Amino acid sequence: MPNNPKKSFPLRLDPALYAAIERAAADDFRSVNAEVEVLLREALARRGVKVKISAKPRRGRPPKQDEESDEGED
Repeated sequence: MPNNPKKSFPLRLDPALYAAIERAAADDFRSVNAEVEVLLREALARRGVKVKISAKPRRGRPPKQDEESDEGED
């Protein structure tokens, strides 16, 4: 998992429960995985469990580092 800091694990669900999550995810324009994560966070919040939100992975090209250039030095 070098580029993906998220923990992955197998999860077995009742097919009817999965179908309900899939419908909810589609309504919210999310993947099933993202919907499960949201539902778990909401359930934990209702129980008073605080979950720190991890930093999102950076996407795209890394920013250019300030390089000392030779431009303009003639």
